[in-house]
Amino acid sequence: MLLKVIFLVMSAITLGSALLMVTSRNLFHSALFMAASFLGVAGLYILLEAEFLAVVQILIYVGAIATLIVFAIMVSRGLMRGTEPSVNTQWPIVAVGALLLFGILAFIAAQARSPLPASDPPGDIIARIGQAFVSTYVIPFEVASALLVIAMIGAIIIAREKE
Repeated sequence: MLLKVIFLVMSAITLGSALLMVTSRNLFHSALFMAASFLGVAGLYILLEAEFLAVVQILIYVGAIATLIVFAIMVSRGLMRGTEPSVNTQWPIVAVGALLLFGILAFIAAQARSPLPASDPPGDIIARIGQAFVSTYVIPFEVASALLVIAMIGAIIIAREKE
């Protein structure tokens, strides 16, 4: 019963923060809501006994990505002087689209079958992640690796001083 309550609290934090993130007109507040949503996801990972993923979620997403976004917002604050309304007037259209997308995804999820057995014990999650990277998900892993290398080379070329 306690785990169910904790799950509901973590889910509410994650979904509530995500909803506030996309509806807020203040970029700084949106970045803070995004960090709170990432923390909620880390809490859900802990409930799933995936402590390694929770630590990675906190270090990379909350520690690096959210901090980078907040820093970028603070540096570029002078560029964002505008007279936009504080309330988005297009929310009914977005709500209908979101509900439609949710319905489609729920239908697809109800039809899909999990490749893993439901009674799979948690075991050593780090070893299972590593094994999945080099067996089941080797192609997506290599594509992501190549994209990261290309992005890093591109960043070096852009940041390099002209000679």
